[in-house]
Amino acid sequence: MRFNTLRRHMRESFKSIGRNGWMTFASISAVTVTLLLVGVFLVIMFNMNHFASKIENDVEIRVYIDLTATEQDKQALKAQIEAVPEVKEVEYSSKEQELKNLIKSFGEEGSSFRLFEQDNPLSDVYVVKAKQPEDTVKAAKKIETFKSVHKVKYGQGQVEKLFKTLGIARNIGLGLIIGLLFTAMFLISNTIKITIFARRREIEIMRLVGATNGFIRWPFFLEGLWLGVMGAIIPIALISLVYYNIYEFANPKLTVPFLQLLPFHPFMWKVSVVLLVLGGCIGVWGSMMSVRRFLKA
Repeated sequence: MRFNTLRRHMRESFKSIGRNGWMTFASISAVTVTLLLVGVFLVIMFNMNHFASKIENDVEIRVYIDLTATEQDKQALKAQIEAVPEVKEVEYSSKEQELKNLIKSFGEEGSSFRLFEQDNPLSDVYVVKAKQPEDTVKAAKKIETFKSVHKVKYGQGQVEKLFKTLGIARNIGLGLIIGLLFTAMFLISNTIKITIFARRREIEIMRLVGATNGFIRWPFFLEGLWLGVMGAIIPIALISLVYYNIYEFANPKLTVPFLQLLPFHPFMWKVSVVLLVLGGCIGVWGSMMSVRRFLKA
């Protein structure tokens, strides 16, 4: 396509937006409302996924070493654990360190455990992280069969439920977002269809004077793009403003590590780009689907 032709299509698309004031307002409003809902769900789902990932990454396997194991046995066991395909890293924690951690976890009440410092009954431990959180159970099952392993703890029963719950939550969130996008496309398509129906004579005249389908489509294509982009600006501004205030107010008060909100930057920039692209794509799709029926007539 020549530059002059493209410039002409762009000029016509802007003129059309100006001429059809109320229809333009209706189309932009439809995009704004639907993208506002989509944007809110995106922010919620991204943060939920962030929380879920934090929880999953905190899942670990604690391998308690047999009290009778020698240093050579411990090294051999470490080599075996590291050789497991699902294992990412292995960290050693001595029984002295385990006792210190136990005392610290009980706070003031932990002072009573200091009696065991002379005769420590705890075991040395290997703390194991799986490459993928979902591989935790599989890795633990393999490790517990190794020699010099007293017992293996990984939250058996609870970990499986946790992964299942997180998976269901992610799938539900993804389904809701996809459903909202299809709803947005349907609403915007119908709104733009009304706009194009009001201009059906314009399309008929262009066809009568010999204009090709591609020549007719381009102004509508660009018009849909501008409407989608303009409709995305308000949701981006509102969601960014609200999220910034929530982040500044709530995040310092959330002391639990896995409940920290995603940082405003660059998270909201990514959400803004997604909404802008979605707005443009939905507007173009709505225009193309609507104008196609008139070009087939």
